[in-house]
Amino acid sequence: MDDKRSELKKLIMDTKTLPTLPGVVNKLNTMSENDKATVQEMAKIVSSDQVLSARILRLANSPSYGFYRVSTISNAMILLGVNVVKSLALSSSIFEIMEKNSVGLWEHSLGVGVAANLIARKLSLPECEEIATAALLHDIGKVIINLKCADAVQQVRRNIRDRQMYMLDAEREIFDTDHAEVGGWLAKSWFLPDKLSEPITFHHDVTQSGNHRIKTAVVHIADALIKASGFGDSGDCYVPQIQKAAWDVLRFNEQLMAEIVEELEDKLVEVKNFSLELQGSDASAS
Repeated sequence: MDDKRSELKKLIMDTKTLPTLPGVVNKLNTMSENDKATVQEMAKIVSSDQVLSARILRLANSPSYGFYRVSTISNAMILLGVNVVKSLALSSSIFEIMEKNSVGLWEHSLGVGVAANLIARKLSLPECEEIATAALLHDIGKVIINLKCADAVQQVRRNIRDRQMYMLDAEREIFDTDHAEVGGWLAKSWFLPDKLSEPITFHHDVTQSGNHRIKTAVVHIADALIKASGFGDSGDCYVPQIQKAAWDVLRFNEQLMAEIVEELEDKLVEVKNFSLELQGSDASAS
């Protein structure tokens, strides 16, 4: 069984076939670790790739963040923070694949980003934008598994449908790992900070989260809420139960949950409109 997991990890971590933008991304990584590098200098690097810049600005203006009319990469970096822009740069190619090949998963991810942002703001948590980004990226492992293991993914889907399994269980049976762990491998290979990689890796099991349990708990609850709402398509037939650990660490209560669910309904209309707008602009561009 371990062999299966190791083989998949090797296949997925083969950077030659990973959809990234190495030149810009490597420069951005290096600069973000240099205390003397300014936001303007980093923005200039990102802006040198027009396609990448356009995707980052589209995401920065999405309902996931609540900022509208972010018009420059410098503004995006100031409003969202360098880590968020870096993670959006790294994942932009994968998001493009997601938009075109799996609109349902793309909408699910956008919805979870919006729900996480809403929860974080309701609880007055710091770094709401980074929590929203972790939520936006939480299922990135599914995209890469679909890309690299298309035939096996068909079997996973059959097992979910025919044997009424949760996706995690179906994935573990076939791959000896799951999309959350795969997403964590990707986040590490992209040098994303732990505050983003940890919620991606443990969004299905908050008890495994260490230093960033609050962020992980927000993503966990946001994921369950969007599945329960029926918005988008995560690939799961069932809504997982929210873990007590997530409920406890956020000091959640029924009244707060009811308020969030009510507010979320209106926000999901915005997300749907945003997604349709993107699909329309992609269709007219092709």
